Amino acid sequence: MYNPSAHLLLKKLLPVLRKQMGNKKDEDFERRYISLFSEIYSRFQKLYGQHEDAMTAFEKLSERMLEAYLKRPEYLKKSDQKREENPGWFRSHELTGMMLYVDRFNKDLNGLVEKADYFEELGINFLHLMPLLESPKIKNDGGYAVSNYRKIDRRFGTNQDFKNVTKTLREKNTLVMLDFVVNHTSDEHEWAKKAKAGDEAYQAFYHTHADRSTPYMFERSMPEVFPESAPGNFTFNEEMQKWVMTVFNGYQWDLNYTNPFVLVEMIDNIFHLANMGVDVFRMDAVAFVWKQIGTSCQNLPQAHIIHQLFKLCAQVTAPGVAFLAEAIVAPTEIIKYFGDSEVWSNEHDMAYNATLMALLWNSLATRSTRVMKASLRDIPTKPNGTTWINYARCHDDIGMGFEDQHIQESGFDPGPHRQFLTKFLTGDFHGSFAKGMPFMYNPKTGDARISGAMASLSGLEEAIEEGNKLGLRRAIDRINLLHSIILSYGGIPVIYAGDEIATLNDYDFLKDESKSDDNRWIHRPLMDWKRAEKRNKKNTPEEKVFSALKRMIAVRRSVEEFADENNTQLVEVSNEHVFAFQRSIENQNTLVIANFKDADQEIYPHLVFPQTQVNPFKMIDRITGKAVKIKDGRLSLKPYQFYWLTNK
Repeated sequence: MYNPSAHLLLKKLLPVLRKQMGNKKDEDFERRYISLFSEIYSRFQKLYGQHEDAMTAFEKLSERMLEAYLKRPEYLKKSDQKREENPGWFRSHELTGMMLYVDRFNKDLNGLVEKADYFEELGINFLHLMPLLESPKIKNDGGYAVSNYRKIDRRFGTNQDFKNVTKTLREKNTLVMLDFVVNHTSDEHEWAKKAKAGDEAYQAFYHTHADRSTPYMFERSMPEVFPESAPGNFTFNEEMQKWVMTVFNGYQWDLNYTNPFVLVEMIDNIFHLANMGVDVFRMDAVAFVWKQIGTSCQNLPQAHIIHQLFKLCAQVTAPGVAFLAEAIVAPTEIIKYFGDSEVWSNEHDMAYNATLMALLWNSLATRSTRVMKASLRDIPTKPNGTTWINYARCHDDIGMGFEDQHIQESGFDPGPHRQFLTKFLTGDFHGSFAKGMPFMYNPKTGDARISGAMASLSGLEEAIEEGNKLGLRRAIDRINLLHSIILSYGGIPVIYAGDEIATLNDYDFLKDESKSDDNRWIHRPLMDWKRAEKRNKKNTPEEKVFSALKRMIAVRRSVEEFADENNTQLVEVSNEHVFAFQRSIENQNTLVIANFKDADQEIYPHLVFPQTQVNPFKMIDRITGKAVKIKDGRLSLKPYQFYWLTNK
């Protein structure tokens, strides 16, 4: 759409930028800048049109885009060009990820490179490296209180080490995802230090107030994120003699995005890291970035505009970079973080499928897939050019983030059902196999989130303690079942490091004063490389899990319909214990069927297969390569058995 104001400003800015380019004139940058200028300008105007420094800030943003592009290494520009030609590169069926703490995986960044063969052996080619940027030694929130966006924390290595890692992994066709904390900085960040010293320009980078009147107006409608450990949303700073907004922790100062220079500087930080080789940015706490009195200060329309500006500006300077929204909110809200374009993603390219993760654990606990079917059925269709990150475990707790209406629809009472899940997954229920711990327990509702390693939550720890051979087999089957779903459902599957060798809960955190008050450390152990060696020893839990996962990853790479083209279709099997869905692309089809009960189950082909494009009389299981036959008009599944069915 023609925007006369944008057109006039473009006429003014282009000659300035061309002069800055000098002999380095680049048609690619100029083409993208002109093409996206109107979209960038119109969004900037929506946010800052009334700000007295809006035009100064916008001109500065244009300069930063060009400066970062000119500094971008040639090998990354070549990568950008390839990805522009294949804009859906991150939706490929050939991608399988792993998330890990670099220091807990193998000491530091150089140690990570030493284990590159391990990733190749398993089939991993997408690494989410947990927070690496400089943060305070103590008050760091696990790296999510950043004190310098442009420097790798010395615990992990140097900036050059990181560049070497990304370049080495890129040569192995492995992508790197890095956390970018977009909502707040550490109170030891340079900006915060200048604010404390009395610099009003930098005090304006944060929400700072001389008295409690404005904070009070905010807090009338703002919920508390951590009511037990960090109550309230403001902290009084003695050095400034002012109140500062601190939604998460007192040492994490919320950035003030109503100040356009904050946006410019944060976009420039993205460019700096992109030029170090980051492929994907995991944008942390995306829902919180815009604050407005009288609202919850979460998921506001302005927040989406900010994220769209991150995306659009990166498309000009580093179009090979993708963005993941860390938004653990209701599915109807998550969908909004993909953007509002009907043509292609214009906000985030990826989002966590946290609902699927929670539903998988719900299904294991209840041995029923009713809630999963009801909930997944109602998730809105993603925009074109986007994908999910599918996972069964991660560094964080498990929150049962699905709707009460779907629990009710499935025949359960929401309150008691959620209490049951807490009890079951913490082993406080007769017949439970799980060994988790309640996190952020709410005594009023009996609700809690859950900490625990995948293997321990799946029953392996209990089975080993009891010497229960059947329990051992069932636990391994549950782990493989979970991995089979996240690998075959639409999106990028991401394995949590250690789950590939069935790592159990680590209780050593209780002996460490700095960690003992946060039981999420129970599932954040140091990688046990001696245990990892057992993956080569037949019939060990480590070998059974690792080899099954390795096989499924290899098969996934060969199945074109596993690319995410919004091509996942739920299939009703008339059995509450069995979950099924079809993946289709052109004339290629795979039907995934999984039994979530610890007993044999049957489905009836005449009810199921008419919904699919798979011929029930000519089926093979992609994973085993063996024929699957219908017997007596039924398809049978053993406890926790799953198939990836296609035709011969």
